[in-house]
Amino acid sequence: MNSQAKKITNNMSLIKSYRELDVYKNAMELTIKIFELTKALPPEERYNLSDQVRRSSRSVCTNLAEAWRKRRYRAAFIAKLSDSETEAAETQVSAEIALRCRYWNQETFDQIDQGYEKVLGQIIRMSDQADKWLIRPKGDAHG
Repeated sequence: MNSQAKKITNNMSLIKSYRELDVYKNAMELTIKIFELTKALPPEERYNLSDQVRRSSRSVCTNLAEAWRKRRYRAAFIAKLSDSETEAAETQVSAEIALRCRYWNQETFDQIDQGYEKVLGQIIRMSDQADKWLIRPKGDAHG
């Protein structure tokens, strides 16, 4: 086992809550940024783009929390991570729409888009290493 794999394994044993996950912290930071940015959208976007981007950004976080609670079931864990991944991509599309409609400037879009690229990478790594995150029944020789 290389040093990075050992670090991941050691960190997983110390994590007690989804709130401690770097991916959750990064997603939550982006959600709060989205909420702040959408306050400046024009009134005609209040029930369209604003609600959509807020909902999808919030869903990234909620699906990560749900995935954390489903670690006893590999398929359910991965499914929730997949849901979080698709919500992050949906948020990127909404950010691009805000850019193309000139509600957000390029710098703002880049900050959001790059932030979600990082979150997506973290989610994909968790999915690819799902077995390392699962809760094993006591006495399971694999845990």
